[in-house]
Amino acid sequence: MRLRRGLAALAAAVLVLPVAPGAAQADPALPFRDPGLPLAARLDDLLGRLTLDERISLLHQYQPAIPRLGLNVFKAGTEALHGVAWSNDYHNNSAKVDATATVFPQAVGLASTWDPALITRVGDAVGDELRGFHAQDPTIWGLNAWAPVVNPLRDPRWGRNEEGYSEDPLLSGVIATAYGDGLQGDDPDHLKVAPTLKHYAAYNNETLRDRTSSNVPQRVLNEYDRKPFEIALRNDAATGVMAAYNLINGRPATVDPDLGTLVRDWSRRRLFNVSDAWAPTNLTGSQAYYATQAEANAATLEAGLDSFTVDDTNAVPTVTAIKDALAQGLITEADVDESAGNALSIRFRLGEFDPDGGPYAGISPSVIDSPAHRALARETAAEAAVLLKNNGILPLQPGGSVAVVGPTADKLYSDWYGGQLPYRVSILDGITERASTVSTGTGADRIALKDVATGRYVTAGSGSVSLTATTASTAAQFDTVDWGDGVSTLRSVANGRLVGYGWGPFVTQATDPAGWFVQEQFKIEDQGDGTVVLHYVGYETQESWFPDTDYVTVGADGNLTLGTASAATRFTREVLVDGVARAAATAKKAQTAVVVVGTDPFVAGREVHDRTGLGLGARQEALIKAVRAANPRTVVVLQSSYPQTINWAQRHVPGILWTTHAGAETGHAVADVLYGDVNPSGRLTQTWPRSTAQLPDDLLRYDIIKTGQTYLYNRSTPLYAFGHGLSYTTFRYGVPSVRDGRVSVTITNAGRRAGDEVVQLYTHQRTSRDATAIRQLRDFQKIHLNPGQSTTVTFTLEPSDLARWDQTRQRRVVETAVHDILLGASSGDIRQRATWAVRGETIPARDLSRPTRAETFDDYSGARLLDETKARGTVVGATAAGDWIAFRDARLRGGTTFTARASGSGTVQVRLGSPSGRLLGTATVTGTGGVYDYTTVTATLARFSGRQSVYLLPSPGLRLATFSIG
Repeated sequence: MRLRRGLAALAAAVLVLPVAPGAAQADPALPFRDPGLPLAARLDDLLGRLTLDERISLLHQYQPAIPRLGLNVFKAGTEALHGVAWSNDYHNNSAKVDATATVFPQAVGLASTWDPALITRVGDAVGDELRGFHAQDPTIWGLNAWAPVVNPLRDPRWGRNEEGYSEDPLLSGVIATAYGDGLQGDDPDHLKVAPTLKHYAAYNNETLRDRTSSNVPQRVLNEYDRKPFEIALRNDAATGVMAAYNLINGRPATVDPDLGTLVRDWSRRRLFNVSDAWAPTNLTGSQAYYATQAEANAATLEAGLDSFTVDDTNAVPTVTAIKDALAQGLITEADVDESAGNALSIRFRLGEFDPDGGPYAGISPSVIDSPAHRALARETAAEAAVLLKNNGILPLQPGGSVAVVGPTADKLYSDWYGGQLPYRVSILDGITERASTVSTGTGADRIALKDVATGRYVTAGSGSVSLTATTASTAAQFDTVDWGDGVSTLRSVANGRLVGYGWGPFVTQATDPAGWFVQEQFKIEDQGDGTVVLHYVGYETQESWFPDTDYVTVGADGNLTLGTASAATRFTREVLVDGVARAAATAKKAQTAVVVVGTDPFVAGREVHDRTGLGLGARQEALIKAVRAANPRTVVVLQSSYPQTINWAQRHVPGILWTTHAGAETGHAVADVLYGDVNPSGRLTQTWPRSTAQLPDDLLRYDIIKTGQTYLYNRSTPLYAFGHGLSYTTFRYGVPSVRDGRVSVTITNAGRRAGDEVVQLYTHQRTSRDATAIRQLRDFQKIHLNPGQSTTVTFTLEPSDLARWDQTRQRRVVETAVHDILLGASSGDIRQRATWAVRGETIPARDLSRPTRAETFDDYSGARLLDETKARGTVVGATAAGDWIAFRDARLRGGTTFTARASGSGTVQVRLGSPSGRLLGTATVTGTGGVYDYTTVTATLARFSGRQSVYLLPSPGLRLATFSIG
């Protein structure tokens, strides 16, 4: 959730509500308080007792108390992505309250365990801790958890990569199901916590996210972006979804009709769907989709959202808009009742209206950061670690001398959706417990910046950062770390704090980059003449608050402030200590060197900030090279939130271990793996490209089939394949058996150590009407085997599991085809193969004589998908002349009339065989009066027949809904 508001809103007035738990009183004999009655009967009874105003009040994120019926305040939304993270204290100026709790590995790390049973245990622990916080203060710690995030990680440049699970929809859905199951608890009728899946749907970019539209053809939408949500909801592992900020095919996700139809059809229970923060006002603001908030709120309810996350506790704007919508006839009381009932449904299931509070009411704050949860965090972090490379250097032997160097060696970092660490065991700490002697160094360069014009140095005093010192004294010294994408931090040697903007003159206040407005980021830009300028990128948000004044200049008072690029102050960058050389010297003296490099989750990409590259910072790369040159026994530990292009390290360093930012127990877990107490079993959930050249040139290209994204469709050789991960032992795969819907294979531990193998089942459809995945994950099992032990792994695989979306008939289909059955240790390490002949159906030739939706095209160039109306439907528009859509294998019966339903103005050319093929005719649409005003036009076509491909070329300014040729 993004708390998107201006500075003035931080002091917004707060609605005073009765909040004391237990303060509300009502007759305990009322039917809605009888847990022996069916939920529907209890819900109907309570709804029938509420006034219209009271029912409307339940549609706001902060549902007020209704004392006459004994209803207390209910707050929607507590962040719990990988542990209880934070919530809002709406009675204290909407202050963000951070949880000091057990922090588990980032979500992408949880999925890297490939262990659903373990993730269910993690979810169970998080659910317990949220209940513990709720017992402390239910007005802050609501039991509606906004987790997990299930958006597929199609592009690792996404600023929120660490929040998702995988680029694969099945793996994402399975891990989400496991985490949601744990959060909810195992009672069949009650919830421990009510999980909400984020963010529906096709959301994978941050730049201008509330204004960009994800262009997603039907196949991709149904096979990819929707799939993880469907899996979790069909498995009853969530109680609703949060709508995304973006537009989907031209329509804001906040009013996506899927929310009230398709999404609810996936679950057998009532769902409670919520908006993202302030998204309802985007509809009338940044998206300008509706003229009034009454129209926007009415459309939001009609689409299927039940809760408006906006205005903190101040429900007045939401309530007023909904009442206006009722008065205008835009919605009915039945619409209000439906959403109010959805809101109350999870409160019943949470046990709120049971006399005893339900089976989870007794969970106390004593569970928070308990010894058992600390142990589980350590276990999970170890299982999440992925051994990327090992040329025999690992596992390390206890004792000996070890140099542990790098910018993240002695630091643990959290992220926006991570809780406060109750304690910290760094990787340096973990190795120190195992080695006889340890030496260390950050590898950071210590520099001074001297103003060319005055000869004075940038100085960090007790207040603002200024040009004060005449020598490079301690106060004028800064340690700089390059975090990637050219973004660096500057830490004052004098006080250990980072240089940041501070909404005025620059100051040194923050210990680490954190908060919503990360103001401690700079690009030190070489000017080619021996000088540098400081480009401030700390608050470079999608609103571009500082579009023209984002360079460091010196004010008249000598303090550093912001100015234009042309006025940027020129500095000489004096290197006082070469951190890379010092770290290499330290490493040379040790028996083994461990270089700990990576990312800070708040720097160079995060929510509202995408990345442009995937490389380590240049000085971190230099650190790896220098340490490896100084000590051949070098291991790289990479701590990061996303795939990184560590090509040199893969070629030259004997051992590489990857971990996410994995919480307080990171150091213990990494040491457990490095020293062999835990045999590494983590596997990558994303393809790691060799460079961004293996990714689309535009992050907004969502069509993974067209662009060849993810392991499903990308044919280039990656740095590391999806599913990759090594072990300290080896596993042998026997000859597989495919019989009666079961795929079986015997796995043997052929090594000398006990270990876990993740057996991965992929399939490939050899023939199809359309392009199909190179290989696709269908199932997996994580097994534990002792040395010499064998076991038979069996997967159930039905023909229906191989169904794909047929855009020609807009439904799922199983085609008659031979499928390759692929069993292996990763998508790039297939150990055994078999085949399976599946009898399904053959997709018939298109019959274009019937009305055909333009969005069901087979191929396209430049065309974009747009909203047919504000409420529903998708049409096709062109961005430039020459854009086209194609309909392959059409049976043409000699029709001579082209009929189109379209809006706007322009033409539609009909061509055969190619975009420049034979022109059959052109339909002309004169101005219809508006983009949502459609008309039907016809055009006479030249004669033709047979089975051919038809190309339609709509001109810009026209929206094509349907067509036919007859």
